[in-house]
Amino acid sequence: PRHPSERANAMLRSSSLLRASRAAVRAVAARGMATKELKRTLIYDEHLKMGGNLVDFADYAMPVQYKDTPYAQSIIESTKQVREKAGLFDVSHMCSLRWRGKDAIAFVESCTVLDIENLPMGKGSLSLITNDEGGIIDDTMITKTSDDKGDHIYQVINAGCAPKDIKHFEERLGKFGGDVSMEVQWDDRGLFALQGPKAAAVLQKHVKEDLSKMGFGDAANMMVNGWPCFVARCGYTGEDGFEIFVPGAEAVPLWQLLCAESDVKPSGLGARDALRLEAGLCLYGHDIDGTTTPSEAGLTWTVSKARREPNARKFPGSDKILKQIESPKTEVKKVRVGLVPKGAPAREGAVIKTKEGEQVGVITSGAMSPTLKHNVSQGYVNKPHNKAGTELVVEVRGKSNPAVVTKMPFVPTNYYKPA
Repeated sequence: PRHPSERANAMLRSSSLLRASRAAVRAVAARGMATKELKRTLIYDEHLKMGGNLVDFADYAMPVQYKDTPYAQSIIESTKQVREKAGLFDVSHMCSLRWRGKDAIAFVESCTVLDIENLPMGKGSLSLITNDEGGIIDDTMITKTSDDKGDHIYQVINAGCAPKDIKHFEERLGKFGGDVSMEVQWDDRGLFALQGPKAAAVLQKHVKEDLSKMGFGDAANMMVNGWPCFVARCGYTGEDGFEIFVPGAEAVPLWQLLCAESDVKPSGLGARDALRLEAGLCLYGHDIDGTTTPSEAGLTWTVSKARREPNARKFPGSDKILKQIESPKTEVKKVRVGLVPKGAPAREGAVIKTKEGEQVGVITSGAMSPTLKHNVSQGYVNKPHNKAGTELVVEVRGKSNPAVVTKMPFVPTNYYKPA
């Protein structure tokens, strides 16, 4: 039997995690609650049937978690589900774009930091849409692919950013003048993220292609249970997984098919936020925005080496961005870091100080980690206080709590590479 103090500590951790789970629900729900009419994805009714606790997220009614049905899980349980088995996320609120025409590569490269010219067919990568000041308009997935209409670029942009992103692209298209067209695919299709170590085994039952040959970042058109889908091995959880683009008519049947699998549970925004935070990934509008540069955000790796060459095609803010990459010691004053704070979770807006009381940064995301069972946060810290192991202080509810700068990801990632 455990010592009474051990049982007490376990109970304390359990109650802390429950409070953290409820706080996560409130935090996600608070990101845009309004009385306006919300948009619905094609599987809105499925969310209701499964007990989805729906909130306003980027003007869409989206589930934070599922309650009071056989699919019910707390955010802690749902996070564990994705870490150990598989979770299915509805990410149809995100916007898909297809760029076509002989000048499509030149145009998309003129807006982003990715070397699309040399990107192999069927490969995708995270990239950034930048502004003239070197800030980040949005983070985006870009894939070079093909369909019955020919070779093209497939792109996914964040739901909350999509209206401004599309306007930005339209303005630049008006000045571009080349052979390129933008096709927007949004509310008329389903986009689902099947994530977790069991994701490949689950999907393999319904496709003929050998998924073991498909690495993280690879994408292909394939029939899923006889339905034409575009499948990319990628995700936002730190785990292995797939994002599945499915035509509108097949969206509900595909959702039902995957949720019927014994290793799969529907997952909501609460678990998604916890998973991406544990993986050290950025949430746009919180950890990155129009004022943060790739170097500050720790996203220098997204700027392809070919785009750094003197004769490379320019992208918005390239002068500042490349200068920071070349001379980080003198040009970059603050950087995004991971922190492990004691006490109450340090959430967005919490001030970071030195032990002597000097403000040196601010928290941009934070929560109790369901996997690690302790607090994790990320934020921006002025140099030289960004080094791993640096002891700092975070201000939470009027209290000064100790925090240690920590390398990210907090939980090791499990992206798949073929043998």
